[in-house]
Amino acid sequence: MRVSKLFGKTQKETPAEAETASHRLLLRAGMIHQVAAGVYSYLPLGLRALNKIANIIRDEMDKAGGQELMMPVLQPLELWQETGRDKAFGKGLFTLSDRRERKLVLGPTHEEVVTRLVGHNVQSYRDLPLMLYQIQSKFRDEPRPRGGLIRVREFSMKDLYSFDTDEEGLDRSYKKMLQAYKNIYTRCGLPSLQVEADSGAIGGKDSHEFMVVTEDGEDEVIYCEKCHYAANVEKAQSVKGKVEQGEPLPREEVATPGAGSIEEVAGFFKIPPSHTLKAVFYIADGKLVFVVVRGDIEVNEVKLKNALGCTDLRFATEDEVIQAGIVAGAASPIGIKGFKIIADDSITSGSNFVAGANKPETHLKNVNYPRDFKADLVTDIAQAHTGEECPRCGGKLSSTRGIEVGHVFKLGTFLSQKLGAFFIDAEGASRPIIMGCYGIGLDRLLAAAIELHHDDKGITWPLSIAPYHIYLCALHTEDPDVAAAAEKAYNDLEAQGLEVLFDDRNESPGVKFNDADLLGIPIRVTISPRTLEKNSAEIKKRSEKEAQLVPLEGITEKLKELVSQGLSGLSNPV
Repeated sequence: MRVSKLFGKTQKETPAEAETASHRLLLRAGMIHQVAAGVYSYLPLGLRALNKIANIIRDEMDKAGGQELMMPVLQPLELWQETGRDKAFGKGLFTLSDRRERKLVLGPTHEEVVTRLVGHNVQSYRDLPLMLYQIQSKFRDEPRPRGGLIRVREFSMKDLYSFDTDEEGLDRSYKKMLQAYKNIYTRCGLPSLQVEADSGAIGGKDSHEFMVVTEDGEDEVIYCEKCHYAANVEKAQSVKGKVEQGEPLPREEVATPGAGSIEEVAGFFKIPPSHTLKAVFYIADGKLVFVVVRGDIEVNEVKLKNALGCTDLRFATEDEVIQAGIVAGAASPIGIKGFKIIADDSITSGSNFVAGANKPETHLKNVNYPRDFKADLVTDIAQAHTGEECPRCGGKLSSTRGIEVGHVFKLGTFLSQKLGAFFIDAEGASRPIIMGCYGIGLDRLLAAAIELHHDDKGITWPLSIAPYHIYLCALHTEDPDVAAAAEKAYNDLEAQGLEVLFDDRNESPGVKFNDADLLGIPIRVTISPRTLEKNSAEIKKRSEKEAQLVPLEGITEKLKELVSQGLSGLSNPV
């Protein structure tokens, strides 16, 4: 491809709307163009990189036993209503009506469609196991699209679904996908971290995410260097630590003028916050919920939402709390009625806590569970933090930030039972198919690669996903010798199947070199009057400072060798 004919122009200035390095560089390099918030067009260079990622993914899915198909973007809303996941996705679900006023969904994922499809085509255990996948557009009405391609409303996704007869089969399929994902990230030049994750609206019991660690990542990961435990902060656990646990003492009411916050109450009683109980109020699917945690602990809203099984969760407003008759700053689960009470299991790890008395500026000493109050549910709803103890080995937890580039789930039989995907086993009994779900967002993977591989000049693509492998740069093209030598080199390289972006423009060396660095093509080959004096060309790797002169005769073989070496360094490890 000649740069003079390439659709898409580079920009010198950083776009004002760009928040992250990948967003900034993709726009400046002319690889994407924003159509609307969270909606982008791919220009030729960007699409070439995206297609290379897709081909690597497709290759690994095929090796793992996957069969590629294509399912529709348009899905009947009734299918989602059958599983109840229309409510789980809530406002994130794009809906529309056709001319007959039938409700349709723009697919955010395809579990419903593929489950119904398999239910129509699988009869016997002999038809299983089965792995089906596609690379397809997905649509999610994100409330806050951000980071360019990191969080968008329309995106490309590889989604594979496994179908097995038993849990052991699901375990085998799951392990195959875990390894395939590791292979994909290795081949794309992306070191990844496998972490425990929340299943979210997808559902299922076991779930893992793959993270690319970068300071601009939108996800926080809690991890232990000692035992390699790692989890998304939404899922992460920690040892909460036990507080002094003596014999329960008689409850005592104490006036606490001016003490409303946990810090103020702890200061008044001259105790650490861990010896208090904190009340937090939420509205879950329209109903007020009373949440109780130890005073030194924060509520993890994802854990709370899962514990409640609700679709919508938010903090209750001050007016909502007052209208419910609750005394803010002195609220307590003791004697409270008419509300669901959810407690963190930290309330069982101590005794003689200080809690509100449900009276203004009044608290209770020596509150004990379950002597003094009951909860509808006691479970882990706590946020884990850096410095706390690892739940696996007791080591200290640390945190980092990352971009999620893959998510896998063990779905079990939830969807197959609801949508009628059954099989006849060897004994002739009808049983629900056991499912798994495995997704990779291609756009995110592309953005993550740039977040990890860039410098102050531009992108530094891994060779395997670079739009082109070689940037052929002709300087002073008005010189007929330079023009002729560059044309010959371009034709020779293309004839050997090498991927070449030929900068044949009549621009200054500075402009051409700056664009070469911005676009990040891994190998730059420069032909100029100076190099022709030695009948040579200059070869420079984008990731290195030094260049080398190489004779024009034999340069094709030299470049083939460099490309081959670069690709082998990103080869499949298995």
